[in-house]
Order: sequence, then C-alpha cells, then structure tokens
Amino acid sequence: MDLLIRNIKSLLLTETEPRPYVAGKHMAELNSMENAWLYIAGGKIAGFGVMGEPELAGIEKSNPYLQKISAEGKLVMPGFCDSHTHLVYAGSRELEYMDKIRGLSYEEIARRGGGILNSAALLQATSEDELYEQSLSRVREIIKLGTGAVEIKSGYGLSTEAELKMLRVIRRLKETTPIVIKATFLGAHSFPLAFRKDPDRYVDLVVEEMIPAVAEVGLADFIDVFCDRGFFTVPQTERILEAGIAWGLKPKIHANELDFSGGIQTGVKYQAQSVDHLEFTGEKEIHSLLGSDTMPTLLPGASFFLGLKYAPARKMMEAGLPIALASDFNPGSSPSGDMKFIMSLGCIQLRMLPEEVLHAVTINSAYAMGLQETHGTICKGKKANVIITKEVPGLAYLPYAYGSDLIDTVILGGEILT
Repeated sequence: MDLLIRNIKSLLLTETEPRPYVAGKHMAELNSMENAWLYIAGGKIAGFGVMGEPELAGIEKSNPYLQKISAEGKLVMPGFCDSHTHLVYAGSRELEYMDKIRGLSYEEIARRGGGILNSAALLQATSEDELYEQSLSRVREIIKLGTGAVEIKSGYGLSTEAELKMLRVIRRLKETTPIVIKATFLGAHSFPLAFRKDPDRYVDLVVEEMIPAVAEVGLADFIDVFCDRGFFTVPQTERILEAGIAWGLKPKIHANELDFSGGIQTGVKYQAQSVDHLEFTGEKEIHSLLGSDTMPTLLPGASFFLGLKYAPARKMMEAGLPIALASDFNPGSSPSGDMKFIMSLGCIQLRMLPEEVLHAVTINSAYAMGLQETHGTICKGKKANVIITKEVPGLAYLPYAYGSDLIDTVILGGEILT
C-alpha cells in the first residue's frame, strides 16, 4: 500500500539532484523542508514537498486507498546506513571487558589469545543455525534503532570453513530480513595462533584458498584487511587486496586504529570503497585521501569503549574531506549498533555539528557501502528507508539527548516495521 506522511515538522536531507556524498564545509549545510509531506509508492520515495501544494492534493485525490500518517511535531529523515559492523558473532566477551577495566590494553588481550581469537574459538564451536539466530536478534535490534542498510564482515572464522560459515549466515540474513546488507570477507582480521611464527603462511591461505572459495559462490561484495601495528603489514595487505580484486571483490581497509600503519595510503592506492578507524591520521594521510574516491570512515564507538584516541574529524573536514560514521558493532571493542549514540559521540568527542553527523550516518555511510544511488537521502526514486522521530525540538536534540529513545517509526522499503 502506498504511504503518505503529512504535517512533517522538518523533512531532513532532501535532494532533487542526487550527490554521491557530501564533503568538507558542505557537511554543515543541510537541505530540509518545514511543514512538509513525503509520498512513498512501490517501496520507493515518489515525491515530497510543502503542505498545501497542488501536487499533494493530486496524490490524495488519485489514490483513495492511500495510507496516511501524521508527523506533526516530528522529524522525518533517511534511515541510518551503518557501513562497518561485525555483528555476526558467537557469544560475548564481557570477561575481556573486565580485563580492560583492570588496565589491560586491546593489544595485550590479543597477545594472550583473547580478542579476535577468542571470538574465533567461540564461533567455530557454534553451529551455523545458532550463529544465525544470535545474529538475527542483533539485526532486529538495529532495525528498531533506525538502521536500514548495514555492512557485515566475516573475520571471526580464521579458517576457510568457518569464514564460509559466517558469510553463509550473512547471506541468510540478507534473504530473511528487510534490511539491506552488504557482505565483506575479512579473513585477514588476525593471525591464528598456529600461524603466529609464520604469518606469511596464513596470508598464503587467505590468498590461495579462502578468497577463491568465497568468490566462487558469490558470498561477499567487499574484501577487507586489518592493516595496523601488530596485525597485517602493508606488503601483506597489498597481496591480499590484489588477490581479492582479481576475484572481483572491492577493497575496504581497517587502517590506523593503533598507529600510523600506512593502511590509509594503501587503501587509496587500491581504490578502496572506504578506509575505516583512522584514529591515527596526519597530514600525509589527509593528503592521500584528498582527490580520491575513498570514503574516510570513523568508528567513535570503538574509541569510546576501548579508551583510545579519537580520529581528527574536524581537521579532516576542514581539509575538504567527507566523513562517514559507523558503529563497528562487535563483541570486543564496540558492542552496540545504536547509530543515534554514534551521532552523539560524533558531536561530543569528534566536535562535529548535528548537520555534519547526520550526513555522516546517512549519505556518506551509504557511499561507504556503494549504496549512494539508492540510500542515504530523501530523493525521488531512492529506496523508502525512513525514520520518523518522536516529537522533538529539532535535529540537534537527537545527539543531545544521547540516552533517550527518540525513534517513533521505522519504514524500510516502504513497509512500516515499528
């Protein structure tokens, strides 16, 4: 059934001419309409404008079965796009959370066999059906929180069969939920203990066995590598990305979370869709990103949870770069997929304006998944993924009231879900 949302207090992030992303000073400039309407037909955005326009009367007259919603006092905006998650995992890691409280660092926990390796052991001991059920509950949770498109990575398998199991679960989630999902193969997430003394042998396994196995059955859209201190070196990363590209996988990169690793420059070199984390970003990294088609994606939830430094978002935007924000939803360093909270961290810790964080969690994060043509803005022809808030004073109230439930209605593909 077609849907008409009337009397909208503010309709945010409207476009008549689609843009792939928003960069630099333009991230603070928000296209919006007051006292607006939004028409949804066939699962897509079919029109929008200001109440009282002749076009609105024509829509209502021509469609007697039109479902109508009043959004008086409420904001209507695109659904969140979360371009970096690891939400397919088994169990949880609250014991490591206690280790962090006691003072152990992320790297110290990893060296002791915890962290990613702990999740890998749990995943390998969990059946595919159980892994799906656990992950399904997380997908349902983020939908209620307003996310309409999400990227999900493998990387807790660290063996060919376990990585394939994760990716099959991601495919099953694609087929059984209304959210749009992009799948990323991240076999190069860490080195299993058996390969710690000869890490290049694990790279051989990723390149010669895992990538062909994943690509031959079309389980992934992207390939990712954790290029950072204590993980994969630049030469190892380049070898893995080249193999992935040869099999038709678009690169993404975990880069510069723990140190200046060269990962950002490597991502740009291989035309990565995005480079993610970027806590350690300086002039060289910014210069590398300028003029590229690679989206810098910041994950403030991980910095918050781990007590790490935050990426220099203001410096990056002032240089003219776009910024995307994502949740990094995972069991070890960011166990939340709440994108509204990510908006709050963007304002509080990254010193971004509400308009800037809204662009970062919608249009720019859609681009970071290659979904910019169908998601991220209120634009005719785009998929009707829409959030209706509760009655709020304005956009700034969303990140300001960081602990409040302000999502009233979530619409995905034109269907009202909550």
